Amino acid sequence: MKVIKNYLYNAGYQILLMLAPVITTPYVSRILGANNNGINTYTNGWVTFFYLAGQLGISLYGNREIAYQRSDKYKRSKIFWEIISLQLLTSSIAFTAYIIVVMMFSSAFKVYFLLQALWIIAYGIDVSWYFMGMEDFKKTVSRNTIVKLITIALIFVLVRNKNDLAKYIFLLGFAQLAGSLTLWPYLRKSIQWVKISSWRPFKHFYPALLLFIPTITTQIYLVVNRIMLGRMAPQAAVSQFNFGDNIVKLVLAIVTATGTVMLPHIANKFASGDIKGVHASLYRSFDFVTAIATPLMFGLMAIAYKFAPWFLGSEYGPTGGVIFFEAPAILMIAWSNVTGTQYLMPIHREHEFTISVTIGAVVNVIANLFLISLYGANGAAIATVISEFSVTTVQLFYIRGTIRRRKLFAPIWRYLLSGLFMYLVVSRINEIMNMTIINLILQVALGALVYVVCLLIMRAPIVTQAKELLKKK
Repeated sequence: MKVIKNYLYNAGYQILLMLAPVITTPYVSRILGANNNGINTYTNGWVTFFYLAGQLGISLYGNREIAYQRSDKYKRSKIFWEIISLQLLTSSIAFTAYIIVVMMFSSAFKVYFLLQALWIIAYGIDVSWYFMGMEDFKKTVSRNTIVKLITIALIFVLVRNKNDLAKYIFLLGFAQLAGSLTLWPYLRKSIQWVKISSWRPFKHFYPALLLFIPTITTQIYLVVNRIMLGRMAPQAAVSQFNFGDNIVKLVLAIVTATGTVMLPHIANKFASGDIKGVHASLYRSFDFVTAIATPLMFGLMAIAYKFAPWFLGSEYGPTGGVIFFEAPAILMIAWSNVTGTQYLMPIHREHEFTISVTIGAVVNVIANLFLISLYGANGAAIATVISEFSVTTVQLFYIRGTIRRRKLFAPIWRYLLSGLFMYLVVSRINEIMNMTIINLILQVALGALVYVVCLLIMRAPIVTQAKELLKKK
């Protein structure tokens, strides 16, 4: 039950991170316009590389290392102080490098680039990885919920016209910074002070760097779409793609929340030598994410073209195509989240994980070169799906010796067939209905009902898992 509770907390946290901008999106997309939103996306795309370089893969590494020493307060405290001191050092270097680059090379968007620097500071003092390693997600969710709600209110109050882009960028960065700061008071009861003379922060540099490589590589094909669009297409196309991508990633957060929860859980099992438990958790998790990701994918595709202009405004009609073409990435990322984040990472097979995401990044850049010039924002969406497919394929190849892939995929047809039938029903209803909030809720409810009924008829494994869970409850 603890894993399920942590999943719900983390799902809430991941959704919150994406929901804050999505709640404000209909307002901001109209107030700032496609061009200004494109500038925000473009400048934030560049700062992403610097704050990731500052964090140095510590988000995943720290999560895992704390999970290994969860039961020993002194050891986990020592690890915490070593890792956070390393994170502060590398983030300071990244911040300095970013400011120098902005002052030397930026001209048109210098003010916006400087405001984006708040993200580097925010991630430099972030300690959420400690609480994730402790499998304590409640604190992270509750504190960030308050910060995000205040930020949303301030956006509606302070961002009033196209001249308020700087205020908007500042508020987003400040929200991230405030969220990081509010977690520090909770550390007082969980860790103890360890003498600085006993710290060995640099012993964590190399293993954290090994996890930084796949992290930064993954971000390359998350951010490179926006940067390449900014170079090859109008700024409006960047914001049209960005909003579509954000909507897909919002839905995806429900699925990938399992990765952050299961990583410390499986790492703890691996550290105690419970290999059978690791494999059993993997099979259940793969079935679960497939059952959840499939209806989310088909549901988004069914409503995409009418939903985008209704939600974002008429200026964002092309975003419907972005959502439709990028939606299959939900299933691909769900699978690679299990094979990569939940399996390869906790059992120290980072090298194979790194190779898989590196191949994905290379594929993404090559696909973008051809597809953006042909199809614009839709091309970037298709390139995302192709790259995620390549990552999943490589990871499935690597786990062939220890995980029975046939067992993983045996029930998949039940979910895909149920999802496809749901898509046909919802897309038909969507064609004959006008897009309103009531009609949207009806379509979502109908789609969920159709999908669940199909799963019951086909006796999908997730149904059995749900029944067992209810009996235990």
